[in-house]
Amino acid sequence: MDDCSAASTFLTDSLELELGTEWCKPPCFSCAFDDRGGGKHFSGESYLSSGALKRQQLYNLETLLQASCDFGKISTLHCKADSIRQQCVTFLHYIKVFIFRYLKVRNAESHVPVHPYEALEAQLPSVLVDELQGLLLYIGHLCELPSINPGVFVNQNQIKLFPPSWHLLHLHLDIHWLVLEILHMLGEKLKQVVYSHQFVNLAGDNLTNVSLFEEHCENLLCDLISLSLNRYDKVGPSEALIRHHCPCACIKELWVLLIHLLDHRSKWSLSESFWNWLNKLLKTLFEKSSDRRRPSVPIIQPRDPLGFSWWIITHVASFYQFDRHGAPDERRQMESNWNFAEELLKKSISVQDGILEEQLRMCLHCCLTLCDFWEPNITIVTVLWEYYSKNLNSSFSISWLPLKGLVNIVKSSLSMLEMVKTCCCDKQDHDLYKSNSSYTIFLCILAKVVKKAMKNNGPHPWKQVKGRIYSKFHQKRMEELTEVGLQNFFSLFLLLAAVAEIEDVASHVLGLLNFLKPTFITSSLIWKGQMAFLLMYTQKNLDISVLAEKFSSAFREKAKEFLVSKNDDMGQRQTLWTLLSIYMDGVQEVFETSHCLHPSHEKLLNDGFSMLLRGCQESELRTVLSFLQAVLARIRSMHQQLCQELQKENMDLIAQSSLSAKERHLAAVASALWKHFFSFLKSQRMSQIVPLSQLADAAADFTLLAMDMPSTAPCDLQPQPVTSMIQLFGWDDIIWPQVVARYLSHFLQNSMLCEALSHSGCVSFQALTVRSWIRCILQMYVKNLSVPDDVFVDLSPEQAVEKEYMEQLAELTRLLFKLSEVKNIFSEAQVEYSPIPEDPRKALVQFLEAVGITYGNLQKLSDKSAMVTKSLEYLGEILKYIKPYLGKKVSSAGLQLTYRMMGILVKSWAQIFATSKAQKLLFRIIDCLLLPHAVLQQEKELPAPMLTAIQKSLPLYLQGMCIVCCQSQNPNAYLNQLLGNVIEQYIGRFLPASPHVLSLGQHPVLLAVRNSATVPPMSSLKKCIVQVIRKSYLECKGSLLPPRLASILAFILQLFKETNIDISEVELLLPGILKCLLLVSEPQVKRLATENLQYMLKACQVGSGGERAAQLTSVFRHFIQDYDTRYSYQIYNILETVAALDQQLVVHLISTLTQSLKDSERKWGLGRNIAQREAYSKLLSHLGQDGQDEMQRLENDNT
Repeated sequence: MDDCSAASTFLTDSLELELGTEWCKPPCFSCAFDDRGGGKHFSGESYLSSGALKRQQLYNLETLLQASCDFGKISTLHCKADSIRQQCVTFLHYIKVFIFRYLKVRNAESHVPVHPYEALEAQLPSVLVDELQGLLLYIGHLCELPSINPGVFVNQNQIKLFPPSWHLLHLHLDIHWLVLEILHMLGEKLKQVVYSHQFVNLAGDNLTNVSLFEEHCENLLCDLISLSLNRYDKVGPSEALIRHHCPCACIKELWVLLIHLLDHRSKWSLSESFWNWLNKLLKTLFEKSSDRRRPSVPIIQPRDPLGFSWWIITHVASFYQFDRHGAPDERRQMESNWNFAEELLKKSISVQDGILEEQLRMCLHCCLTLCDFWEPNITIVTVLWEYYSKNLNSSFSISWLPLKGLVNIVKSSLSMLEMVKTCCCDKQDHDLYKSNSSYTIFLCILAKVVKKAMKNNGPHPWKQVKGRIYSKFHQKRMEELTEVGLQNFFSLFLLLAAVAEIEDVASHVLGLLNFLKPTFITSSLIWKGQMAFLLMYTQKNLDISVLAEKFSSAFREKAKEFLVSKNDDMGQRQTLWTLLSIYMDGVQEVFETSHCLHPSHEKLLNDGFSMLLRGCQESELRTVLSFLQAVLARIRSMHQQLCQELQKENMDLIAQSSLSAKERHLAAVASALWKHFFSFLKSQRMSQIVPLSQLADAAADFTLLAMDMPSTAPCDLQPQPVTSMIQLFGWDDIIWPQVVARYLSHFLQNSMLCEALSHSGCVSFQALTVRSWIRCILQMYVKNLSVPDDVFVDLSPEQAVEKEYMEQLAELTRLLFKLSEVKNIFSEAQVEYSPIPEDPRKALVQFLEAVGITYGNLQKLSDKSAMVTKSLEYLGEILKYIKPYLGKKVSSAGLQLTYRMMGILVKSWAQIFATSKAQKLLFRIIDCLLLPHAVLQQEKELPAPMLTAIQKSLPLYLQGMCIVCCQSQNPNAYLNQLLGNVIEQYIGRFLPASPHVLSLGQHPVLLAVRNSATVPPMSSLKKCIVQVIRKSYLECKGSLLPPRLASILAFILQLFKETNIDISEVELLLPGILKCLLLVSEPQVKRLATENLQYMLKACQVGSGGERAAQLTSVFRHFIQDYDTRYSYQIYNILETVAALDQQLVVHLISTLTQSLKDSERKWGLGRNIAQREAYSKLLSHLGQDGQDEMQRLENDNT
């Protein structure tokens, strides 16, 4: 195919496609379609989509513009305007088809006669040029249309009916394009210049088809530029790449058609390419009015010709992605326009008029977008670097966003790498205000160009760029760098390292840093930058030994200074801490991103950490321990992966050797962690300097490390490092309970660790863990002892404990209840328990009761003995756990918890405490809690919180002790004595000042008897109480009556009302009651004594028998014998009361009374005592016939 035929292919393909089918509606410009493809496709009626770059004709629509376009007329107007437009387009299309099919080339020199029609046909090209010129002159320029405004180009609300102005505009577009296409086709068909008969061009020459094409093409481009300028005036710099320069898809299509047409003509003729056409017109925007050549079309002067030029070439460049059929093709070769872009770039960074950062960002964003479209251009990078190398100390901030530039200074090492990664991304954010600076956009351009160039041309482009950049840095330039400049320096070289030779770049940077001013030696930015290079090495899986050696040495020196500066200037200390934090953050990231470890990783963990830990305060320790935990977790994770690889079969020797080396490197790092961190943690087990939660977490991580890699643990933990660790942090009674609870939770969560302990010979690990759990609950308020107790007055016991610790205890309880030993206890006790106990204290109560029930269900002595041993192992040194609450510092909640839990223990484990092996502990509990030295000092008042706690829990102790007394394997007088002492002490301490029944009802001793009345052993408790009352509260000391006699009488009355009265108890208490009636004249005492007497007599009558009557008679007989001589009248009054209740009882006493009367008269030697006999006769008068008989005998008796 020759050049001519190839050139014409651009149009003839579409024409043949059109002509090979039936006549159809010709294509035209249209934006009346659904934009569902995001602007990536054109209307199905368009020239591109129809495959037809043609059509032409004209009819007039102006008359329809005068009609009003209200809603009622719009349909009619739309139809008329559309019909007119279609006729025009069809006519022009007909002309184009006629030229393609029928126009013949005539030989002008031929003298052969021709038909007149042929003569006319020969004149057609010239006439056509004249007509087309006239048509263009008639319709004028697009930018001159009066209705050209944004509303014309927007299909609002997706309405399918358009006003005549819309049709007129689109008809103008059709005509402009079809005129170009007809002129182009005319030239292609005739292969010669066609001269106009009527017109001359602007230069005075005859108008031709070629000059008309060029003139019209220039005019059309000027129109499009003018339309874009109108659009640009409404676009801010931040919207430059978001807002398009085409008002609608039709304008966009016209741009695409021009690109294809002009580039096609430039390939097969001497005409200019599309970019040359556009560049030539855009350059006129920069010319002064006096120098500017006469434009074919007047172009308005833009407010920002530079920004506009960047904007329009960037958007127009994107149109190269559309093929001849309007379909986007990302693989299509896009023609570049770098020469013009370089000119724009040089203008953009010219400092003559000053540069606005906001404008520069927009220009560089456009340049970056062009780098995506076009082939890489090293010159662009060179031009930009010349500018930025001179302004490296600038923050490149926007004036009305002053803080934006400062953000860069406080970035971390990781964020510096993230910035580099962002710069290397293929897709960039076009929001100018989200960009940190224009310098960042330059780095994006640098990365994109270098990567593309190296991909296409190998390392040569990199060497060019490296030479340009390296040459700008020397000692003087490094000394001139400010903090901002240093930030920009690191950003630049980190990016170069990311896209090219990292070793070369890093080495060069380390050399350049030696040139910095001394003030920068301790700059945090230098540490961040160096750490960023270290991280980049790690991400690329390179050996970090050189960087690690230098950096870790610097860390050691700063850690030493930090330790020494513990009490020095806080400013200096904060500066050092900033550097140390950067190192830790970076090293943590190195370990977390390393695929495998090398010997160089061990260098990062040197003895600087030992010094750092000793110099830290609490907040600083949190950071260091967080770092430690992260590294420990990573080491364990890598070890697990290594173990999985070692288990693979059919491994060759090389792979085995590689895995062995990895194992050695892991072990070396683990040993470094033990060496530089664990010794400090071990020394801080009992201090509060280290945050307790983190201490527990770190200790747990070390325990898991000891399980995974036992050989790496220090010698003092061998040969069983896991057991040794748990002993140190989980089972040791001197460790803070907060640490123990959190540590044990970690330990119990790990099934592998529990299983390993089960098979390690540590058979008691479950019992020891239960012991620690009990201690953690009992000591939940120990931390409050450092705070005055009145702080917690308005708080509930739950609120008095830190929420975090309560949650930790609940978690520990949940895990503990899953232990086989604990589950077996509940199972054998047949006690249901909550699998997820909400309150650890309730869970402890459940557990203690279950242990007691389990023991009670055992039958074999061997099982019972083993259970006692195991139970005591659960308790351990339990009195040491509660000792802090019993000191001078008071915690009400702590005392209540202590007394209640120990009371439940005494009661529920009573059968266990009845054994000789456990009785010693019971004695210590009673002595410590109920009979301390302060209690034995009657004149000394106990602290109110302690007295309250005892009052609430005393019934539990009394009931438990009573059971122990009854079931003790060997009767123990000391235990009975203890029980009596406790009752003696606390009956009096809890007696109310006045004998109110309501107050007495809550007396703990009465509650003990009341709540256990159905338990057989409790009868002995009542008996003991009665004995104590008789001995300590009813006996007179010399001539002194017992204190608080009314209250004790009320107590006795309440006791008998709530329990069954035994005659033996009456025998013990009745003498004292009678004595009160006899000796005390206080009305309240007499009343209560009388009520007691009446209650006793009534109770005895219920089950009266010969034996009971004899016992009562004996009590009264002794009473009469002891006091009748001195208190005969009072005795008679008392017996009158008795006779009213039990006449027979007094009848049995007649002989004793009579004998006592006679003995009294004989003693005094005065004969008959008439007054006494009358009193006695009054009593006898109440005794029925027996009384009358006795009265008669007394009358008849002459002795």
